[in-house]
Amino acid sequence: MKQFFLVPVVAGAMLAAACGGNQTSEESTEATETTTEQQAPAADIPGLADVAVSNEIALEGNDLMQYDKTLFRVKAGESVKLTFKNAGEMPKESMGHNVVVLQPGTDLPAFGGEAIKAVDSEYIPATFASSIVAHTKLLGPGETDVIEFTLDDKGVYPFVCSFPGHYGVMQGKIVAE
Repeated sequence: MKQFFLVPVVAGAMLAAACGGNQTSEESTEATETTTEQQAPAADIPGLADVAVSNEIALEGNDLMQYDKTLFRVKAGESVKLTFKNAGEMPKESMGHNVVVLQPGTDLPAFGGEAIKAVDSEYIPATFASSIVAHTKLLGPGETDVIEFTLDDKGVYPFVCSFPGHYGVMQGKIVAE
């Protein structure tokens, strides 16, 4: 009889330990939203020395889910003008592109997961509003959008395309110096 009682107790203890023990679901959600990837110091970014400092950024996306450039240097605290063009030919519904500039340390996989759900806002998730510095419109073939923003602090700011499935390959860095 004691064995029947002991088995569920041990199984329950193992389950609680495997699931995080005392952490509540609210704490778990908060931890997921605030988890950050470690950003490499700007000096450790390959090719950075070959990129000129300019607060005017010209960027294109294409049907191969690629940006034509993935690294920029700007002056922190000054206005940045970003001109983005979707140079592809596929319809916006299947191959739309945008540029979303994020705060340093933003959890890109978590952002991408939330972006997929944000269909009504062109894949700009409200749940990550505090992590988004600026973003272009979602563009179809041949369309262009121009945005202006300021990166107040020095650091490495990731940028991604938030169209479903694109953030994993369509990303780059803006280094504010």
